[in-house]
Amino acid sequence: MDLWTILRRAGDETPDRPAVIDGKVRLTYAEARDRAAALGDRLRKRGVEPGDRVAIREPNTHRFFLAYYASAAIGAVLVPLNTRLSEREAEEILEDAGVRILLSGEDFEGLAAAAPGAARSFDPAPVSPDDTAQLYYTSGTTGRPKGVMLTHRNVVRHAEAAALELGLSGEDVWGHIAPMFHLADAWAVFAITLVGGAHVMVPRFDAPSVLLAIEEHRITLSNLVPTMLARLVAHPEAGRRDLRSLRLILSGGAPIAPGLVRRTIETLGCEYLQTYGMTETSPYLTLGVLPEDLRRLPLPERARYLARTGRPFRGVELRVLRPDGTPVAADDREVGEIHVRGETVTPGYWNRPEETAAAFREGWLATGDLAVVDEHGLVNIVDRAKDMIVTGGENVFSIEVENVLFEHPAVLEAAVVGVPDEEWGEAVTAAVVLRPGAPTGEGEIRAFCRERLAGYKVPKRVLFLPDLPKTGSGKVSKRVLRARLRDGAG
Repeated sequence: MDLWTILRRAGDETPDRPAVIDGKVRLTYAEARDRAAALGDRLRKRGVEPGDRVAIREPNTHRFFLAYYASAAIGAVLVPLNTRLSEREAEEILEDAGVRILLSGEDFEGLAAAAPGAARSFDPAPVSPDDTAQLYYTSGTTGRPKGVMLTHRNVVRHAEAAALELGLSGEDVWGHIAPMFHLADAWAVFAITLVGGAHVMVPRFDAPSVLLAIEEHRITLSNLVPTMLARLVAHPEAGRRDLRSLRLILSGGAPIAPGLVRRTIETLGCEYLQTYGMTETSPYLTLGVLPEDLRRLPLPERARYLARTGRPFRGVELRVLRPDGTPVAADDREVGEIHVRGETVTPGYWNRPEETAAAFREGWLATGDLAVVDEHGLVNIVDRAKDMIVTGGENVFSIEVENVLFEHPAVLEAAVVGVPDEEWGEAVTAAVVLRPGAPTGEGEIRAFCRERLAGYKVPKRVLFLPDLPKTGSGKVSKRVLRARLRDGAG
């Protein structure tokens, strides 16, 4: 199956079912199918051919939804652009990808206009499952953007697996809250359509708007990165809105503290699943689905397990390996690197054969993520290899320190990085955003950590910031934070 077929079938088999809710725009699946076909036809008339790259710079809207399917239908490659990029950064990506046309603004509005019955005369391009469907640019460790290629097979297999893993159905209403240019949300464009569920567009994240959308449109599930989730459950409106429609909240893109998992379940009144994945893997590699004995634990203890990375996602082979290539012990202590393979794994990076070859080892993608495995077979990431701090000859995993910081009642957001230090090599440094009206000082935070951590893990410096630098998907950008702290900017 190719991506266009997912929407075409939904339009043919459930034509009157609600497909997209975007402010005043309401589309049934028949209407969404026809509009996507019309958009594809208009792109063809502008000279877009199979294999050409079509970029899109757009918040979460029905137009973004249509572009995913229209580009697939004509055999083009969609290049979603981070809306927070500078013009220079966007131009670098457009040049690297060799983009034929950019969808954005008023011009795009006209291209995505209604065309009833357009699908009846539309002739989709023949595509192979291994043809590239999407090109997502990631900065990686150096900041130099590189395009991750995802094929029709990658995306379709992920959609099918997600539908089964999450029990998706036509009764589900997905909230597009995380940005659609990022796979934290984009996978649901296909998985929810596959089962005939509805898509609700939330153009930009702010807690009151999200809570109102959940109540008004009876959203049943969504995915939020931890920074979004923390602000959502901390907002006073969370206790005043009717959120009973929610059955599941997923979180991924970054590790999460057990305390935030507990507050999410208590505040939103729904189930919680931790996810782990990468752009290179469409994205999910694990889900935090607990075995039956752990599900019966009291919430505070259960939350510790729910915050773990989880067990492998359907169709994914996953190994945690020592440097010599042998599996680590399932003792929750020995640390190794995660390697994966499966039909959802990228064939490589756009025009980067050397970087593609370096990422794969005997057919397995080396993720660069460090993890342990417990006696239940649950994987838990302890850090990115590049984020591990070496201080005074000791290894410190930033996530462990962050989890302790999140236990402090005054802390809303926290990130821990290593900053070059003449004495220690790297100094454990914490950047903290406090909850409104919850003052505290560096001494109190360090004392709190000292009660819960070995001395060498305690932050040698705590900086209080109004906000942490974020990537376009809402994750904390440790690369940017590390650079600021190194340069003394704070």
